[in-house]
Amino acid sequence: MPWTGRPLSGAGLKGIRLLVMDVDGVLTGGEIALLSNGAEMRLFNSQDGVGLMVAHLAGLQTALITGRATEAVRKRAEEVRITHLVMGTFQKLPPLQELCGQLGLTLDAVAYIGDDVPDIPPMKRVGFAVAVANAVDEVKRVAHYITQRRGGEGAVREVVELILKAQGKWETTVGNFIGDTDWMR
Repeated sequence: MPWTGRPLSGAGLKGIRLLVMDVDGVLTGGEIALLSNGAEMRLFNSQDGVGLMVAHLAGLQTALITGRATEAVRKRAEEVRITHLVMGTFQKLPPLQELCGQLGLTLDAVAYIGDDVPDIPPMKRVGFAVAVANAVDEVKRVAHYITQRRGGEGAVREVVELILKAQGKWETTVGNFIGDTDWMR
């Protein structure tokens, strides 16, 4: 059962305006390949990418807050239209609060997807806290929802779909994205 029983705050999923994610373990499986030339390699899930592009088209703002700063993450964020990127910090609540201030949002309007202990402080404060299926137990304990899919295997897409369906935006936005408004029929 993905819902943990922890009550949602604010307007619930209908009030979510910003989706914030960690990178390693959420958008990826958590593995980092260090190449002989010093570069890093990560694998990103294509279904997560489509989900993030649909989220953007639906008007849901997106953000990454990650402890590591890499060109691969910057390129992926640009590719899937992530609107805000904060790299190089393991203290994730302060940049989240700053971003909310810039956007005029309360933390109740934020969904946050995490997998490890640096994600706990923001998850305890947002309107919709999500742990990926492979998250550590401490993260799962503070989550409202635990995805069925693992990080790097479509967990982000699962959450985007959940939010946009709750807001009544999924079907129309996907239809606009793929150029087929009758795609569900």
